[in-house]
Amino acid sequence: MMRWGLAQKTACGTINLTNCGAVRSDALNSAQDLSRMWACGQRGIVPLAGFYLWQRAPAGHYQPYYVRLVNRPIFGVAVLWERAEANDEVIESCALITVEANPLLTEIDPATGQMPAILCSDDYNTWLSSTVDQANGLLRPYPYTRMVCHPVAPHVNHLEYDDPHLIRPADR
Repeated sequence: MMRWGLAQKTACGTINLTNCGAVRSDALNSAQDLSRMWACGQRGIVPLAGFYLWQRAPAGHYQPYYVRLVNRPIFGVAVLWERAEANDEVIESCALITVEANPLLTEIDPATGQMPAILCSDDYNTWLSSTVDQANGLLRPYPYTRMVCHPVAPHVNHLEYDDPHLIRPADR
């Protein structure tokens, strides 16, 4: 099992659990900790059926949207992973990589400007085993014409709800 958010060993020998569940692709070469993971090929793939985005409604509340791919029930998203060891404790962690949002997702949430780095299934091997330059070439917005989304009920914001109703279109 991996934890969301990159875990890192500190200088004093403890493990720092970050809440960094996503990292921008444009930071992979510049942020010191990320560039080390990136250069060492600590790349992985997390399978998803879909994901949520929130749109700020004119009334001020946030409306969740469920986003999925057309004709692909499961898809892979690029991640970086880290293994931190300290005092007989081992934590393996990962963070999604994000890229510039495509027009469909920008329409829902223009403020974020980012989306998960969705990989084409033909690119999985390249992502996992290629050079940094080749892997970097795979980090691009997924075509908006191959994605669909719809508003869902606000229950996705509450941990006590975990059932298939969370991805059904909301009653209007």
